[in-house]
Amino acid sequence: MTEIQIPYTPRPLQAELHQQLEAHRWSVVVCHRRWGKTVCLLNHLLRAAVQCGKKSPRYHYLTASYRMAKQVAWDYMHQFAEGIPGVKFNETELRCDLPNGARIQLLGGEDESRLRGMYSDGIVIDEMGIMSETIFTEVIRPMLVDRPGSWCCMIGTPQGHNLFYDYWQAAADDPEWYRVMYKASETGIIPQKELDAARASMNEDAYRQEFLCSFEAAVPGAVFGKELQKVDEAGRICKVPYDPTLRVDTHFDLGVNDATSVIFTQSAGRALHVIDYFEARNEGLPFYARMLDEKGYLYGRHHAPHDIEVREMGSGKSRREIAWDLGINFEVVPKLPIEDGIHAAKMLLAKAWFDKEKCDQLLEALRFYHRVYDPKNRMFRSRVKHDWSSHAADCWRYCALAQRDTPNNGVPPQMIAESAYNPLENRI
Repeated sequence: MTEIQIPYTPRPLQAELHQQLEAHRWSVVVCHRRWGKTVCLLNHLLRAAVQCGKKSPRYHYLTASYRMAKQVAWDYMHQFAEGIPGVKFNETELRCDLPNGARIQLLGGEDESRLRGMYSDGIVIDEMGIMSETIFTEVIRPMLVDRPGSWCCMIGTPQGHNLFYDYWQAAADDPEWYRVMYKASETGIIPQKELDAARASMNEDAYRQEFLCSFEAAVPGAVFGKELQKVDEAGRICKVPYDPTLRVDTHFDLGVNDATSVIFTQSAGRALHVIDYFEARNEGLPFYARMLDEKGYLYGRHHAPHDIEVREMGSGKSRREIAWDLGINFEVVPKLPIEDGIHAAKMLLAKAWFDKEKCDQLLEALRFYHRVYDPKNRMFRSRVKHDWSSHAADCWRYCALAQRDTPNNGVPPQMIAESAYNPLENRI
């Protein structure tokens, strides 16, 4: 038997992690920056592929995009596997073919449809928090289901309360899952002098997130971060029950092949009570009509963005007309520039009360919604990042614009303009 030497010597913590990953099928690993998670997990994949005795085993390293996979991990794959006799590299598909028939492929998660139908004996998901909410349950889990001994490891650095945080929390209560957190203040990998210098040059939230693995640190560039902190400090995230004497207004962000978000509010004097939130994807309007009925609320006004007026090719009807046939009379929210909508959304947070339990998903999205950072100019761009949080944040923006468009107590609009103004009589 040929002995294969891989040019990788794990640090003590990495060696310990390798042992734990072999003992657990499901794992969540939180690492500080420069811990070496990519090197560690790529070598874990490589060793598993070399030692696997299955027929045509497949192993995968998945990150947010194909480009990121190539930039972050492909050079490492070459470095550690090129000494194996008979190994072949496919540069186009980012694939490493081993002489025993095993393959390791680097994948991007930007297009889930391209991953469907594949099988895997072991997969590493890097930066889980910036991927689709359904990528594990609808894509990754089915890839592993019929492969004996298959496993999955999620790795990353915190970025607020996102999907990665959800799996971190869930792993705490599930004995089938293993979770571990490596903080720079505890591992000793980065010298204290370097940590002190990093802390001095970074804002506190960024430092806590990147090096202390804090899920609670504010996301850099968060659009609603300060406003939500004030809402929390004022105790306005609490139990907000449904008041049956007040009508419930709904605010939709409609998606076609994407998520649709619905916010349920009640106006109580000058305050706005956000009593419920619902989100689903790949569903048509009949599904949401049934959902509204099942909620059992007494409804007032239903709001939707301007694209509800777009007509479908098949029926020739707009979605607003289809909704009307289903008993939902949508009012169209005014179309304003995104920045104007964001300003209105911030102002609305000053008088909003949120139900802590039913609006948890909405609040997490609003906390994570952030602007894109431009490292070249060292500033945050005006453009916001489009990701899992965008749907709920857009829905909140439409909710704010709908408040500005509230009718004046039911008084009918003036049909004919009346003016007694005479410029000749009002000269100064």
